[in-house]
Amino acid sequence: MGTLKRVQQWATFARIWHVYDASWQNPFESAKLLRKHLMGMHKPIYHPINDCGDHVIVINSKDIALPGDEWTKRVYFHHTGYPGGASWTLAWEMHSKDPTMILKKAVYNSMDRNIQRRYTMERLHIFPDNKVPEHLMRNVSNQIQQLRPKPKRLDHYDENYVKQFPKIIDYPSNYIMR
Repeated sequence: MGTLKRVQQWATFARIWHVYDASWQNPFESAKLLRKHLMGMHKPIYHPINDCGDHVIVINSKDIALPGDEWTKRVYFHHTGYPGGASWTLAWEMHSKDPTMILKKAVYNSMDRNIQRRYTMERLHIFPDNKVPEHLMRNVSNQIQQLRPKPKRLDHYDENYVKQFPKIIDYPSNYIMR
């Protein structure tokens, strides 16, 4: 085998490290995207029994956005295995206890239910903010694009841009705002 072919083969089977910003993203739609990279479905050599997935670092998981009123309606079930050990936790309660758990459960449930699922989850590294250890960030070579753009707050725009923005209505000078 020639040197060039050996390098091509190594690059095909190598595990790549990706980073994904989860701020203002739906965790269930993000889970489908992250699943593809964790399982290696984006690679041409993918096969269901082939372990060719990559590592994914998820930052800002504390800033996820659940659609609608799912913060109060979505319930997570857990059972200890003992009689009377069932518990139901609302999404906002779980998120306040551990900001990474909702995204972790969403990715875990989006994967195929087989033996490889637990080992594949070991390649998912979730952080509640953007403070990632340096030894992990050294490996990152790709950034996964967000599914929807992150909205910008009004106080983050400069003052000139806000003044030049076209107005819908001009209030009279004697109008009292309540």
